[in-house]
Amino acid sequence: MNPDPTKNIQSKMRTGGVVEPAINAFLGAVAKVAAGQRGQIPESAIEPVAELPGLESLPPAGGAGGPLLDQLAVIKLNGGLGTSMGLERAKSLITAKGSDTFLDFIAKQILHLRASSGAPKLAFYLMDSFSTQADTLAYLKKYPALAPDGELDFLQSKVPKLEVKTLLPIAWPAQPDLEWCPPGHGDLYPSLLGCGLLDKLLARGIRFLFVSNSDNLGATVDGRLLNHFAESGCSFLMEVATRTAADCKGGHLARRRGDGRLLLREAAQCPAADEAEFQNIDRHRFFNTNNLWIRLDHLKAELDQRGGILPLALITNTKTVDPRDANSPRVIQIESAMGAAIECFARAGAVVVPRRRFAPVKTTGDLLALRSDAYRLTDDYQLVLDESRRGQPPVIALDNQHYKLLADFEAAFPCGAPSLIRCDSLKVCGKLVFPPQLECRGKVEFINPSGETRVVNSGIFADGAFHVE
Repeated sequence: MNPDPTKNIQSKMRTGGVVEPAINAFLGAVAKVAAGQRGQIPESAIEPVAELPGLESLPPAGGAGGPLLDQLAVIKLNGGLGTSMGLERAKSLITAKGSDTFLDFIAKQILHLRASSGAPKLAFYLMDSFSTQADTLAYLKKYPALAPDGELDFLQSKVPKLEVKTLLPIAWPAQPDLEWCPPGHGDLYPSLLGCGLLDKLLARGIRFLFVSNSDNLGATVDGRLLNHFAESGCSFLMEVATRTAADCKGGHLARRRGDGRLLLREAAQCPAADEAEFQNIDRHRFFNTNNLWIRLDHLKAELDQRGGILPLALITNTKTVDPRDANSPRVIQIESAMGAAIECFARAGAVVVPRRRFAPVKTTGDLLALRSDAYRLTDDYQLVLDESRRGQPPVIALDNQHYKLLADFEAAFPCGAPSLIRCDSLKVCGKLVFPPQLECRGKVEFINPSGETRVVNSGIFADGAFHVE
């Protein structure tokens, strides 16, 4: 019989500086795993969501925006490193367009909103991680007005990786940092409570929270959504977008048969036997953009009622303790999704938003599109698709072998992105360097079958596969 891992986990997390609500939330998740749960949500337990209100159908914000903005806090999730692109610093420090990083755009958006809305004290915070905090705060010193009271962020927790058989925290003396993993953005709730920010915001009369990812520059404060949320009486509102074939493997919104509550089902929570239904975009039509609106007083009441914990659905992954070493011990990583909290509230809703509010950068291909002329900068520092694109970004597939890492990507596009405003799709295979004054139209593919670097000629390339010898 395995020993109870509770004391070991508590000791490790306390020594690591993790706040008590986050520790308790993690222990609750570990207890579920120990009981044999893996967070699976079978198709038989849910129903599809057929219809939802759309953002475009909501009435204009009118003059209510100012007073409501005084009751709003904005939080950007900024805990991610650009590890998938070969970086070991905050992903938001990547240059997004021109000379501005994601952090520059976020700062300028908030400062512009404060100046233009009559809400100069609009509350703004970042949820940083232990890995991103120092670089982020150092960079944002160039915007002293962003944190007039000196407080700009709070820390996301970290959780231990667990031995598969015992659920005890793994020990890896060769690289102690690898003993820990991110808890997922569901950690927002215990971290807000544990650091005292939730109570501080409520004491200031702030009732509403808008939270989104730092790599999604389309997620800005929209007065219509704020008004709709305030008038709805909902505790929780999720922005969703319509799934396309490109989204079939991502999580979706559903309704639980047992009590009719909305829930979020991620790919890791879908049994293998139900994969076809999970990927059926006609059945499950909406996905979570991770742009969420939350009533802070309702959140506090729910946390108080549940002993400081929201019972978020489990997401478990089995990996190796060293992700670069397939022979290192296997571990269980437990995390949760912020959007999973939708099922914790009796009054929760969703609104369908256009794709312009969902433009995350997960790959260098996404970054290339954002840097191109397919996106333009607005007066309020938003990056939006050019109107001629009719809401459809160019589909970009860059050869992972040569362009996955940011350094290799930058070397391939030393003069910036080609013109993509009239490009439907761009595919690049092989090692290439792209010159200035290059335009792609329609469906374009560049192919370099050799193992050596080749330079693409300047000019216009339209509808075809082009071999660069």
